[in-house]
Amino acid sequence: MSLHYHMPLFRPPSEGDNLIIQATLGCSFNQCSFCAMYRSKQYVERPLDKVFADIRTAAADWPDAQRVFLADGDALALPTEHLLAILRELATALPRLTRVSCYATPGNLARKSSAELAQLREHRLNLLYFGIESGSDLILKKITKGATQQRIAEVLHKAKDSGMKVSATVILGLGGTQHSDAHIDGTIELLNRAPVTYLSTLQLYLDDSVEEEFQRKFGEPFHMPDDLAILQEQERLISGLNPPQPVIFRSNHASNALALAGNLPRDKDKLLQQLHEAMAGHRPLRPLFMRGL
Repeated sequence: MSLHYHMPLFRPPSEGDNLIIQATLGCSFNQCSFCAMYRSKQYVERPLDKVFADIRTAAADWPDAQRVFLADGDALALPTEHLLAILRELATALPRLTRVSCYATPGNLARKSSAELAQLREHRLNLLYFGIESGSDLILKKITKGATQQRIAEVLHKAKDSGMKVSATVILGLGGTQHSDAHIDGTIELLNRAPVTYLSTLQLYLDDSVEEEFQRKFGEPFHMPDDLAILQEQERLISGLNPPQPVIFRSNHASNALALAGNLPRDKDKLLQQLHEAMAGHRPLRPLFMRGL
């Protein structure tokens, strides 16, 4: 008997081969103007008996599963005892379990104490997927992120101090052509003061269902950067990064014009060389028809 998910279902690309359990439905914040992922869902905390039933069904089909992603948008919004009960059930049902992960927002990370995060980490919730999007307070306000650079830095430090690994994302193009420098410079400032384990860049794509809202909340005409401008943002970002700890960097998400992979700061020169080759037309970009979220 296979699991039946409440669609649509989203997960990070790196969780594609792992078991997915829906602990919540939708997103508790669901106000980011660029994001259409959970607009068709109302946020719900799924009852424990239904989550436990899914875990038992999944364990019967895949008893050797070692990694689990807790969907939907931010399972970390659950009360800590509720989340701990799910983690204990997973550990009981899956004896080879080594890692549990979920999305996290600035708000639900801020609402968890350091002691609560450490307790969740002890029960194998040890990787959080965190959308930074931008480090610029101007852009964070324009996209209705609900957080400032300072708040994002604070919660990333809290996660690190609690033993959590953070996989963070930044969205290239989010400032449009007119605020590109502010977007990237603010992001550099944030990443040079806040610890993350993994960093990925995505390229902005606006679904038809949110484009009007995005334009309205942006507060001025938004002009989408072309591929060359996106590559220039990537170059500016990588050039300026000197993170407080080594970072595993990727831009291999399907939205990106150019796939890059390396460690920062070790591979900075190699990554910049690949970008320069692409900007000069000597390295092919991903065709438009192959890009998407």
